[in-house]
Parts: sequence; structure tokens; C-alpha cells
Amino acid sequence: MSEIKQHPQWSSRFAFILAATGSAVGLGNIWKFPYITGENGGGAFVLVYLACIALIGLPVMIAEVMLGRRGRQNPMSSMQTLAQQEGRSSAWSLIGSVGIVTAFIILSFYSVIGGWALSYIVEGASSQFVNADTETVGNLFSNLLSSPLQLILWHSVFMLIVVSIVGKGIKSGMEKSINLLMPLLFILLLILVGYAWAQGEFSQGVSFLFAPDFSKLTTEGVLAAMGHAFFTLSIGMGVMMAYGSYLPDSVSIAKTAMTISILDTLVALLAGLAIFPLVFANGLEPSAGPGLIFQTLPLAFGQMSGGVLFATLFFALLSIAAITSGISVLEPVVELMEEKLSIQRQLGAWISGGLIWFLGLATVFSFNAWSSWYPLDFIPWFQEKTPFDIFDFLVTNLLMPLGGLAIVIFAGWKMNQAKLQQELELGTLWPAFYSGLRYITPVGILIVFIYNLL
Repeated sequence: MSEIKQHPQWSSRFAFILAATGSAVGLGNIWKFPYITGENGGGAFVLVYLACIALIGLPVMIAEVMLGRRGRQNPMSSMQTLAQQEGRSSAWSLIGSVGIVTAFIILSFYSVIGGWALSYIVEGASSQFVNADTETVGNLFSNLLSSPLQLILWHSVFMLIVVSIVGKGIKSGMEKSINLLMPLLFILLLILVGYAWAQGEFSQGVSFLFAPDFSKLTTEGVLAAMGHAFFTLSIGMGVMMAYGSYLPDSVSIAKTAMTISILDTLVALLAGLAIFPLVFANGLEPSAGPGLIFQTLPLAFGQMSGGVLFATLFFALLSIAAITSGISVLEPVVELMEEKLSIQRQLGAWISGGLIWFLGLATVFSFNAWSSWYPLDFIPWFQEKTPFDIFDFLVTNLLMPLGGLAIVIFAGWKMNQAKLQQELELGTLWPAFYSGLRYITPVGILIVFIYNLL
């Protein structure tokens, strides 16, 4: 038990909220949320997304943080300890193991995409978007993806930043960095919303985001909202379990998780308010898909006054969001090396970071030299998928949903109900939460999981 007692803790509830919000707020909020909202008709999609956050995302987050705090170790050891305490099979420790593998794979390709954002800070600051046409902006992005050297450079810079922060530990590294980066992220986001209000079609952007048109919402759109609600909160990959292991006993898990969910959703909506008014003001398509940020938005900045400054600020914002998430995804891996293998934290961060960087080369080459290589083409799910596509499919459609499902089943069905109720301190909300945790949340995850596989 001495190892558990010596486990470090966040200095305060606020520090945990900032760190967990930094984990949740990432490329998913500022890159993915706006474009899938655009693809699925706007306001109606947002309403469904908010409902899914409440019914699926929040219960999984509460359960995962609770398991981390109860275990007070890395995700694998925490689940092993809790399974023993509850008289359950040691196989439940696989939840932690799968989470760590998921985090390892995610960071390998997330780092490459985070590198795109870093490179676009330079592109924006050097006036590359000024008066650029569609072909010029498209070529900028194509040239980046087709150059292994450029991608490796920015992938390396991103990983160096993340590893150097995580290697310094909870208070000296992660807390210090997040205390600086998260307020900066919110300031930049508000500045960009102000710019969109002054320079863009702000009322049209607000209407698009908040005036629901259910005729544009398809079954696929509903399922996309359910899937994104689950993935945006960084659940199902050991991150919240690792962060929860550092949470003081005096902090309310439920209230804290709710605060994180609200802040995460607020960032996604503010990102939409920063992006869509500029898109509409320049006659561009909000349903531009993944290219919305890296191809459509630079076109808008290039045609507007102050475009150089605000393009630079926007991609700085995107990079900060990516870095804070990258820190959280590396943490479960380093925590495991520190506790299971007794490797000093800084060395563990560099070893695990180096291995993740190396695996990331498969994603780098997927956009150029290996763009026509489909290593698992003989498996139906992986036909015509590059290594990057395989990684993305594995974590998004298999590992994260299965990890999240296992978490809610363990918390809702395998743990002592009285202990769980005492841990979460939900008062009169307990019966509704417990019923949702046992029935609604697992069914929602299963629906998304089966749909994605089919």
C-alpha cells in the first residue's frame, strides 16, 4: 500500500479541472466538431450532441475518474487492485491495459496532425494565405502532406514539447504548463470569436449553430453526434483514470466532471462561432469536411483585414489544444513505466515518447510514400486502408468504445453499489445516474460501436 500512499496529487480541484479540460479540449473540438457540424446541418446536430454528452460522455467520464481515484495507481494496476477488492476476476485489469495501448497508438498519429497545426503557425505568420486562391491554399496543404521530411520535422517538434512537459512530473511539468496554456487558449478563442463578430457574418454563424433544422439531420448525423460526444471527452483510453489517480479525496468527482464537460462543450461551440462566420462571409462551404481548418479557413483569412495576425493566432490556438491533449495521452504510458517498471519519470517519458515517435512514422508515410500501401487489405474492415487509416479505425471504432463499455459495466455492475454511491456523493441524483450508468450509457456505446463496424 505504500506505493499508493506516495502517489502524487493535483494541488487543487482547479488544477485538475484545467488539466482534464486540457485533455478533453483538443483537435476534436477545434478541428473535428466544426466540420462534422457543418456536414450534418448545424443546430439540430448540436442539440443531439449536447444530449449525448449528458447521457453517454459524462457518465463514462465520472466512472473512469472514480476508478482512477479509487485505485491510486496507473490504469492497469488500478483495475487490478479494484478487481481484487471487489472479488472480481483479475482479467478486469485488461481495461487499463487496453487504455494504455489505445493512448500509445492515438498519440503516434495525433502528434503528426498536431505537427500540421504547428507548421501552419509559420505559414500564417509568413503571409502565405494573403490573397491566396483555392489552388494555392490546396497546394500548401498537399505539399506539406507529400513531404516526409516536413512531416517528420513537425511531428518531432510536437513530441519534444509533450515529452519535455510530462517528464517534469505532475506539479513541475503538467500543472505549470497547463496553468499557462489553458487560460491562453480561452483568451485566444475569445479574441477569434470577437474577430469573427467584427469581420464575418456572425448572425448567420449563430443561426447555423443554434437554430435547429431537423430536416437536415439524418440517422448518420445522430450516430456521429453520439460518437463524437464519447470521444471528445478523452474517455476510454486510460487518460481520465490516470488523471483521476492524482485527484484528492476531498474533491467531488461528479461536480468536477460536469464542469469539465461544460467547458469542453463551450470550447467546441466557441470554435464554431469563430469559424463559421468567416466561412459564410467569404462564400465558402461549412460542409467542407476535414479540409475546413487547413484549406477552407486559410482562404477566408487570406481575404480579410488582419488575416495574417488572426491566422497565426488561430493555428496557435489549435496547437495549444493539441499539446494539452498530447500531454494527457502520454501520461498513462509514463505512469505505467514509472510504477510497473520502476523507471524514473523523465527517462520513462523519453523512452515512451521515442517509441511513440517511431510508430508515428507509419502515419507520416501514409500520406506520401505509403499512400497506396494497404497492409491489412485481406481483412474486410481494413481494405484500402493505409497504416494511418488502420490506427484511426482501431482506436476510434474498436478500442475506445470497448474500453468505455468495459468501464461502465465494471462500475455499474461489478462494484459494490453502496461504495460507489458513497464515492460519488450524488444525493438525490443518484438513482437516475445509476440507472443511466447501467442501462442507457452502455446501450448508447453499443449502438455507436455496432454502427461503426457495419
